[in-house]
This record gives sequence, C-alpha cells and structure tokens, in this order.
Amino acid sequence: MAEKLKGRKIMLAASRKTEEMTALIEKQGGEAVVCPLQGTTSPAEDEVKPVLQEVIEKKPDWFIFMTGMGTDSLFEFAEKAGEREALVISVKRANVAARGYKTTSALKQIQLVPDARDDDGTIDGLIRALEPMDFHGKTAAVQLHGIASPKLNAFLYDKGAAEIVELYPYKYSAPEEAVLEPALTSILAGSYDAVCFTTQMQVHSLFRYAKQQYKEKELAGMLMSTTAATAVGKVTAEALREEGVTRIVAPENERMGAMIMELGSFYS
Repeated sequence: MAEKLKGRKIMLAASRKTEEMTALIEKQGGEAVVCPLQGTTSPAEDEVKPVLQEVIEKKPDWFIFMTGMGTDSLFEFAEKAGEREALVISVKRANVAARGYKTTSALKQIQLVPDARDDDGTIDGLIRALEPMDFHGKTAAVQLHGIASPKLNAFLYDKGAAEIVELYPYKYSAPEEAVLEPALTSILAGSYDAVCFTTQMQVHSLFRYAKQQYKEKELAGMLMSTTAATAVGKVTAEALREEGVTRIVAPENERMGAMIMELGSFYS
C-alpha cells in the first residue's frame, strides 16, 4: 500500500473500530491518535414519559421520527406506561415523517408507512421531503436522539407550524473536559493534519465545547484550512456543515475504512 499518509498525524474522534482505522493509517505511513469525542447516550424514560403523555393528549398533526432506536424506545416506554395503543392511534391519525431507513423499519412494526421520508439519511434530505407539506397552524411532535435540531425547528416554524413538541427518549452526556480540552487545544495549535469524525455527536460535542470557550470560529477556521475535517458519511458531513465547515473529506462508500482511504487520496 502506498504511503499516502506518510508524515501525517490523524486524530480519530471515534470510540469504535479505532484499532482497524489505526492499522489502515499506519499502513499508509501515518500516525493515529485516538481521542474519543462521542460522549454517551442513555435511556431517558422517566424524563420523556410526561412529555409523551402530553403528546398523546395533544393529538399532534405531525409526528417526525429521527432515529430507529428512538422510535422503538418511545413505543416501548408507552407500553410500560400502558399507553402504547393510545400512542399508536395518535401516530396513525397524524401525518408522519421519518429520517433514515432504520426509522422507516421501526415504523413498520405498527404497520405504518411514513408520508414523507428523506432520500439520503440527512436532515437536509428530510427537509426536502417535507418542503411540499402544509404545516401552517399545525402541531408537530419531533423525536430526537439526545440533541436538538435547530435547522429542522427553523424549517417547521418558517412553514407556519404553531407548536413543536420535542421528544428525547435518550439523554446525551458530553465527553469529559479532560478529553475535550486537550483535543481542542491541539487542533487549534495545528498539531493534527486531519480529524476523522464517524458520528454527528462527535462533531457537535467538540463544537459545543469550543463555543463554551468562545473558540468555535477559530476551530471552524482550522478545519477549513490547516486540518482536514474528515467524515465517514453524509450525516456526519452534514453536522460539520451545520458548524460552518464546508471543506470536508468524505467517501462515497460510507464506511470507516473507505474514509481512511479517501483521506489518503486527499493527501496524495
């Protein structure tokens, strides 16, 4: 294998399959440093139950499901509370949108085909699918996976939505500052030639910390110039664009190995 990454130092923001990615980087002559920026997610059953009950009572005009795991969890929590049938009835009487094939598969369990779904797994794709829909004066219940989606909310309100109720079946905990601080400092110091992101959570956790330090513009600037922002696929790349990074290295084949090979091609 050609040493396309010879002399390059690469940060891996992932917490999974880091050994495989490290091996690929080293085979191309590079150095990999693992700095997990994923954070953790955990069930938020107690927190979401009262909101779920509110949603069932409100009978929203729209349900928008963003993740398959979150969709499954909402119905599981409703069943534990004795409200599964009520939730199914509420969902089936509303218009339904889904992002991602896993979400669409989760909805099949209640024999439901969404009225709108994305074509590429991204929020932008979902917004394109929702563009022709009528939201004027409507209430929308949006299932999220630990972090908000300002872009989707802005779109819905621009389309005239009267109310958005957010459902978080999972709560997100950011990485410790002991991980985030040296990661941010080293990137801003130009210590890395590239940062490889494998989920949107890794992107948002790093930028959220940078914003707390009033350094988000500096971070975006580095990732647009000195350090190559590398994304495993469309959803992760979308998160980078949301944070102001538009120079992104990403493979056509959305796999971690393909991402490393694409990075090698970027530097060759």
